[in-house]
Amino acid sequence: MVQSLWDFSKASQLQSDLDLLVYRSNLIGADRRVCNWGGGNTSSKTVVKDFRGRDVEVMYVKGSGSDLATMKAGHFTGLRMDDIRPLFELDAMTDEDMVAYLANCMIDAKHPRASIETLLHAFLPFKHVDHTHPDSIISLCCADNGKELAKEIFGDRFVWVPYVRPGFTLSKMIAQAVLANPKAELVLMEKHGLVTWGDTSEEAYAQTIKIISEAEAYIEARIDEKKLFGGVRHAPLPAEARRAIAAEVMPVIRGAVSDAKKMILTFDDQDDVLAFVGGENSPKLSQVGAACPDHLVHTKVVPLFVDWTPNADDVEGLKAILKQSIAEYKEQYKAYFERNKNEGDVMFEAAPRVILIPGVGMINTGKSWANAQVSGALYHRAIAVMRGATALGNFVSLSENESYNVEYWPLELYKLTLAPPEAEFSRQVAFITGGAGGIGSETARRLVSEGAHVVLADLNLEGAEKVAAEINAKHGDNRAIAVKMDVTNEEAVQAAYALTALTYGGVDIIVNNAGLATSSPFDETSLKEWNLNMNVLGTGYFLVAREAFKIMKTQAIGGSMVFIGSKNSVYAGKNVTAYSSAKALEAHLARCIAAEGGEHGIRVNTILPDAILQGSAIWNSSWRNERAAAYGIEPDQLEEYYRKRTTLLVNIYPRDIAEGVAFFASSKASKTTGCMLTIDGGVPAAFTR
Repeated sequence: MVQSLWDFSKASQLQSDLDLLVYRSNLIGADRRVCNWGGGNTSSKTVVKDFRGRDVEVMYVKGSGSDLATMKAGHFTGLRMDDIRPLFELDAMTDEDMVAYLANCMIDAKHPRASIETLLHAFLPFKHVDHTHPDSIISLCCADNGKELAKEIFGDRFVWVPYVRPGFTLSKMIAQAVLANPKAELVLMEKHGLVTWGDTSEEAYAQTIKIISEAEAYIEARIDEKKLFGGVRHAPLPAEARRAIAAEVMPVIRGAVSDAKKMILTFDDQDDVLAFVGGENSPKLSQVGAACPDHLVHTKVVPLFVDWTPNADDVEGLKAILKQSIAEYKEQYKAYFERNKNEGDVMFEAAPRVILIPGVGMINTGKSWANAQVSGALYHRAIAVMRGATALGNFVSLSENESYNVEYWPLELYKLTLAPPEAEFSRQVAFITGGAGGIGSETARRLVSEGAHVVLADLNLEGAEKVAAEINAKHGDNRAIAVKMDVTNEEAVQAAYALTALTYGGVDIIVNNAGLATSSPFDETSLKEWNLNMNVLGTGYFLVAREAFKIMKTQAIGGSMVFIGSKNSVYAGKNVTAYSSAKALEAHLARCIAAEGGEHGIRVNTILPDAILQGSAIWNSSWRNERAAAYGIEPDQLEEYYRKRTTLLVNIYPRDIAEGVAFFASSKASKTTGCMLTIDGGVPAAFTR
């Protein structure tokens, strides 16, 4: 049940109405049962000093494109009420005129564009107003008998307004209805949400929670879990089986939904999802339409509900159904667009945002992990609404054309333009071995800086987790994950890729970088040393590349592999027979894979670095002493020794190799495969030609 989160001790320390508005908004957004991600809006009317020191009545309202849970004072827009009030006398106003007019009412041009529903707040004669999308209220507003049931719950305390897309008309309609009903304490917006108010921020918040709780209690008293969604048609498969199936089919899905633009995928098998996908009525119920207009841009009108009988032994059958179902969904979406399009509309990717699989769970798609998560979070809310609405009556939604006009509404699409522009590696997943080391970690930072999601695979899990945490703190949740992996263990490599598929949907780039190095005269090289080098640098690179190759073929959207070889891949070094031979193997292995991968759009290239001491576990081991001994110098003289032997008289650093990886993985090298690139400062003995 929804509970008040108001902390009087915290609130008492806040000095201004704006500070209290921020606090109230964050509390509302903190519980997604109260308000959708990115949805809803709040306001406070107060008096401030203008630039000339005069008292001016100002309304602060949520800025477009922000989220109530995380917004700060800078995300609100201040507008002069004296400029807004005359609009109430107008009979009509277009969206374009409204946006232009409100821009002139702002007290600070640096503020964000005001919310689509600014006039709803301005026209209501209350100091503090909340507009939210509570599960329980939308359940009521999306039930075919919702208005009648509202009378049972709220008596004559509510105003019901029929569905109208937000803007001037709806704002005036709500204000007129409230003014006509002196007993009104709330507004129920058909198929949309709730409006409440108060004399203080605390009163407005308390009223929001109170009204939601009343509706929630009414609904919960009528829920019959055994009959939920028509009763159980398909029980969930065991958790381990669900995850294994999802990991296997997600690359298939990723390929199928990435024909226009690549998509990142997420997997969700929470209890409410499993209950819904297993419901007798859910296939039909899921196709009624969106549970709230705010969902549409992120979930589309309907999800793809997969017609499959759960069977852990029929994964191949599921793959075939998924390919066919996704193709059919895209054709249906294109037809929907053609039926409803307005002049100038440009169709989004036709692929589904939400895919529901009985017995398994929900898979979401988006341009990033964060965006796919938003689609999933909103569909959790849709499930909650359908749960409540079907307990009360029949679930209803917007008409197809109403849905389209929200999904392609310029004022709604404006929010999407506020996101950072996509970069070279946006929508791509990179799998980096040796991710905790100098080259691996620097490569991860480089690729993430241009939009990639990365998997850091390393025996040193603690080190990989530290790098992942640093990346996520800077770039956002789950842009990087860490996994413990021994490249010589076939099962461990396969498990790491399964986790990658489960987390992001598949893989686009691999950086084969895990390594070690040993040094000894040839006649003193033991079989153990030989096998160690061959296992890690040969077999390890083979296993990592082979498993990636399988996924890339399944996705059928191409891919890039970059092997981190060595100067020794082409140079016969002294006292490094085992290491040099294994490194030569890597370079030729890459060329062999390149020869087979071309027809699948899989490119494979190799970088040949030399003597990268910075951040290297190898160079901080006995290898440093061994190489110094081979050259007859002290270990602390190595860096200068290596610099002087290059024709450019430079040292090589991890960031230099990261730049090489970024080039090979990028569109700039889209026509390059089977290539070797030296990044060694110019060692003549290792020139490749």
